[in-house]
Amino acid sequence: AYAAAPVCSPTRGALITGLAPARLKITQHGKDGPHFVPKNSTLIPGDSIARLPYERVTIAERLKDKGYATGFFGKWHLSDESKKKAPGTKEADYRPQFHGFDINIGGCGYGGPPTFFDPYRIPAMKNRKKGEYLTDRLADETITFMREQKDKPFFIALWPYNVHFPFEAPADLIKKYETRLGRNLKNATYGGQIEATDRALGRVLDELDRLNLSDNTLVIFTSDNGGWEGAADNRPLRSGKGTLYEGGVRVPQIIRWPGVTKPNTTSDVPVITMDLSATVLDATGVKLNEGESLDGESLRPLLSQSGPLKRDAIYFHYPHFAWHKSNRPGGVIRSGKYKLIERFDDGSVELYDLTADLSERHDLSTKLPDVAKRLRERLDAWQAETGAAMPTRIEPSKKADPR
Repeated sequence: AYAAAPVCSPTRGALITGLAPARLKITQHGKDGPHFVPKNSTLIPGDSIARLPYERVTIAERLKDKGYATGFFGKWHLSDESKKKAPGTKEADYRPQFHGFDINIGGCGYGGPPTFFDPYRIPAMKNRKKGEYLTDRLADETITFMREQKDKPFFIALWPYNVHFPFEAPADLIKKYETRLGRNLKNATYGGQIEATDRALGRVLDELDRLNLSDNTLVIFTSDNGGWEGAADNRPLRSGKGTLYEGGVRVPQIIRWPGVTKPNTTSDVPVITMDLSATVLDATGVKLNEGESLDGESLRPLLSQSGPLKRDAIYFHYPHFAWHKSNRPGGVIRSGKYKLIERFDDGSVELYDLTADLSERHDLSTKLPDVAKRLRERLDAWQAETGAAMPTRIEPSKKADPR
């Protein structure tokens, strides 16, 4: 499975709306405008907005209109905390309660919490018990919401701040992973954060069982970007968060849809974040309004093993330098076994056969020029169709303004 972007906010926007980050104009995290510009760069990244506009319709809004109770718990990162007020009755920060959620606990413009231990200092969350771990608290709030809404349909977005900086985990879990460092894990606290998330989600699933709701509840687990290389070891995938290589965008995904999915089955068909939005609407029977469309498609055929998806390609757009400034802005098309990366800094391309070369070590662009040309033309057409914000060049003699 693929996240819609190699960083968090664009993927989150894609999930809650079903629209590609390029179309949303949310392609980076943080503040508005082109930021993270390396010194002496001759490329100014494409513009990106830091908040989800009110005119974008979310899954929560669509489901709320159909009678669903809607609850948000955790990291939003699609709002602007720098402003206090906005015209009308809506706050300038564009938090979840103004995008269709009945309740919002923890959702604000923060990418990571000031701390994972109470007192959290999160604007949209009250402190409860000193020393309590944030991921456990979010699970508690989710369980409370499910108990309150058990007799009616509900939609829950449980988006834990984990795994994220600051690296903080319960002491017992840190100790546990100090002896497990090596392949796939570089940091014991990071390992502790992963298990803390796992056990919190397990509590939520157990509560669905206790409420006798498991048999008619669709559950989706996934991530918003690949593992950060400072703590995660993504091998055999190349690189990590903030890059367009597989390590930056390929993520875990588990779906439990009673009556549709069969236990212990897998699929190797590439899917992307926006498909989850379409799948949720399919499962709930919610139709789009006339003239509307999504950038994903329902995964029901794959999940039920009843047929293929309709599309033959997926796309990515990240016209930015990541915070570590070592990546290269670019776009991607994956079609079948081939993945083409277009680099915006020098116009070059890379072509990989992911079936034979999952680690993206052998660039085939010069060996298969016709394939590279065809895929690049399709990528360029997709960028034009979505109105993707592209980088701009400046004269080499002029220095870009680092932001």
